Amino acid sequence: MGAESDWHSRGSSADAATLKTWPSAHPVATCRQHSYSRRMAQPVIGLTLDIEPPGGYSGEPWYAIRENYCKAIAAAGGIPIALPHAPELAERYLDIVDGLVITGGAFDVDPALFGAATRHETVTTKDRRTAFELAITRAAHGSSVPSLGICGGQQLMNVALGGTLIQHIPDAVPDALAHEQPNPRTEPGHAVSLEAESRLRGIVGDATMQVNSAHHQAVAEAAPGLTVNALAPDGVIEGIEDPAHRWFIGVQWHPEYAIDPGDALIFRSLIEACAR
Repeated sequence: MGAESDWHSRGSSADAATLKTWPSAHPVATCRQHSYSRRMAQPVIGLTLDIEPPGGYSGEPWYAIRENYCKAIAAAGGIPIALPHAPELAERYLDIVDGLVITGGAFDVDPALFGAATRHETVTTKDRRTAFELAITRAAHGSSVPSLGICGGQQLMNVALGGTLIQHIPDAVPDALAHEQPNPRTEPGHAVSLEAESRLRGIVGDATMQVNSAHHQAVAEAAPGLTVNALAPDGVIEGIEDPAHRWFIGVQWHPEYAIDPGDALIFRSLIEACAR
């Protein structure tokens, strides 16, 4: 029973008068009550943004996010909001969101961040974005905020917690699949197998998924505490998770395209975890 119902049950006129002024007189309690009500209604999900240099859309640097990321969150019952790149605000952002999605993008994590002595010629970076995503991912993991990493976001999750990456799959994996699929991203590129005891397998309810594929890098060694939850037929790691965390899952494909029935289930599970 909430405080308002409890006060009504007392029935005195003095209490009724107090009740009328209670919200303004107790701002901290009001804030907490509002936060609880928001979580019970629709969880707020923060999504990280891409950033582009001046040109095209604007003569100034500009943020970008594909619409289908936001639509996937809304369809699952969440409220999507964008998170501008401000590493110093990472923990403050987590005060106003219930869950986090680290999105993908056409760039790479600086190999120096996972201890690589060399840098492949194909590597391109967006250092400000990466600094922010590392900060908010580590903070979210440390405070048990449900988090989903997508494509490059999955790779960043791994690096944030101490894992390493393959810098260029064609040079590192013999007989690798076309992980940068030639067909449209709205179509499957290959199958993935889900590890039997993984949380991801439990969410999807199936042993395999058909997924799209738009990456030239991948997880090499999972970070301490993380386990592999999905593999491509060529052995490339396609997903990771923290089994000890409230909800911390990364997938190498883009479930926001809803290619496989399991894709929507991933977003629904994220929202359900945020609502608990």
